[in-house]
Amino acid sequence: MNKSFNKLENAYEICRRETQQWAKTFYLGTLLLPYEKRKAIWAIYVWCRRTDELMDSPEALKKSEEELSESLNSWEENTKNIFKGIVKTDLDAVLLDTLEKYPQSIDPYLDMIAGQRMDLTKFRYKNFDELKLYCYRVAGTVGLMTQNVMGIDAFYEAASWIEVPDISEAAIALGIANQLTNILRDVGEDRQRGRIYLPQDEIQQFGYSEEELLLGEINNQWKNLMAFQLNRAREWFKSSEEGIKWLSADARWPVWTSLRLYRKILNSIENLDYDVFNNRAYVNKTIKAFEIPISFLISRFK
Repeated sequence: MNKSFNKLENAYEICRRETQQWAKTFYLGTLLLPYEKRKAIWAIYVWCRRTDELMDSPEALKKSEEELSESLNSWEENTKNIFKGIVKTDLDAVLLDTLEKYPQSIDPYLDMIAGQRMDLTKFRYKNFDELKLYCYRVAGTVGLMTQNVMGIDAFYEAASWIEVPDISEAAIALGIANQLTNILRDVGEDRQRGRIYLPQDEIQQFGYSEEELLLGEINNQWKNLMAFQLNRAREWFKSSEEGIKWLSADARWPVWTSLRLYRKILNSIENLDYDVFNNRAYVNKTIKAFEIPISFLISRFK
């Protein structure tokens, strides 16, 4: 039993290190959670990263469409097995352990895999409705995966006179906001893979063109287009805020911190004068240190 426990803890440590390496801003927010909850979030993050790597890792970029499709099919089957209690690896085991502690539906996991399948054949998005579906699948689902880990405040659950709303929409909104931020930060990187996630009708609406985007041209049309996109992302962050007050007390501070830090990436894009072709927007350590106590105060009074 002790040997099995140590094996599981070692696998959680792998998840922790991987989260720290690949999602620095997100990782900082998880450290504010109680230990058991942060372990669960790390396990979910690693499953999501493994899913994303099926399409975007250096090895994946060398594979054919048929090979990528087979990889996604195998991963989907493996995920279904985990939900049935069947595991092959230690990383499977930590996800199963998380699911046993924080029961949830398999649907968001399958939806995320469906989002990766979109990247197999879809390299352009006609309008925001198409993009929103993609953002839900690859990121809004994360809000649903982590919702039960965060939990609802015990006071609201005990107070029968208070009607606790379904906060799923707010959880999804935060995931979509994060993905829109990723898209705006990674425009330059994505174009090198032949992918343009900005809606085509909006590119045209602002008098810009796909050809200019592929060349990395920065002009007033580009800046106006990006300002519009940043404003939309901020609106999605705003929509997500309403759900935070219902979360358990030990989750509100981490969620506020993660939200506010990730939203700061949008400010960084503005500070770069929208040049995401030659620069990568990020939040520096000083701002992170400043935001943590602010987020704590907001979590207590808002």
